[in-house]
Amino acid sequence: MKIGIVADTHSREVPKQLLKDFKSVDLIIHAGDFCSLKDLEIFTKIKDVEAVYGNMDDPQIRKLFPEKQVITLEGFKIGLFHGEGPAKRTLEFTKEKFKNDSIDIVIFGHSHIPFNETIDDVLYFNPGSPNDMITAPYCAYGILELKNDKITAKEIKVKE
Repeated sequence: MKIGIVADTHSREVPKQLLKDFKSVDLIIHAGDFCSLKDLEIFTKIKDVEAVYGNMDDPQIRKLFPEKQVITLEGFKIGLFHGEGPAKRTLEFTKEKFKNDSIDIVIFGHSHIPFNETIDDVLYFNPGSPNDMITAPYCAYGILELKNDKITAKEIKVKE
């Protein structure tokens, strides 16, 4: 299974590169901060979307998605959470949010800083933001592949 991973789109133009890449995925996961329903529709026109809401999302988005959720795909338990707090502490807050869950992968956002690291047998993956470099040196999104009991997470830098 191939999954497009994105977060923190913040009602800004979504890069054509991401839209093209997501046409070949089986599912899109958005880790919050769409900001409006219009932005959610950009992704639902491409594929089904699993998501959580972020701190900047409007009430309509908050009615559709939870703050935190755990989904199972291809036998892997995947935790979704936007994140909170200062950018440098987002990982810390995210780890705390899932401390009582048995999971394989945590997908989060909030900091806009890409992160792809396994800690205590859990893959923590933040795709960054595809269109906002407020705290990051570049814009990015991700592709997650679940195949034959193997997890591959790849950060993709936006080139346009």
